[in-house]
Amino acid sequence: QVQLVESGGGLVQVGDSLRLSCAASGRTFSSYTLGWFRQAPGKERAFVGRIRWSDSSTVVTDSMKGRFAISKDNARNAIYLQMNSLKPEDTAVYYCAARPGDSLRYNYWGQGTQVIVSS
Repeated sequence: QVQLVESGGGLVQVGDSLRLSCAASGRTFSSYTLGWFRQAPGKERAFVGRIRWSDSSTVVTDSMKGRFAISKDNARNAIYLQMNSLKPEDTAVYYCAARPGDSLRYNYWGQGTQVIVSS
C-alpha cells in the first residue's frame, strides 16, 4: 500500500522560505515520478512540479521557477519542495502525488499540508 505523507506546512510571512517534505512508503519508487500540487481556496488543484525518481530530473511550473525547487533523498525515501520568497498567492494546501513512470495519471495522493503566507 503506497503511502505519501506531507509535512512542513505552516504560517509564514511574505518573503519567507519553507521546505515541505513528502515521505513515501509502501513500494520501491525507482520507476515512479513524484509530483507536487497545490490547491488554493476556491481554486482548482494546480501542478507545481515533479521529480523523476530514477534520474532526479525535475520540472517546475514556469510561474514558480526560480522560487521553488524539488529534490529527493533516496535514503529517506522522501521528496522535498523548497519554496523561497513566498507570496500571499502561494497560500494553498500542498499535495504530494505519485505515478508509475509509464502513466500520465497520478494514482497516489497524500493528505496535504497547509501553507499560509501572511502579509
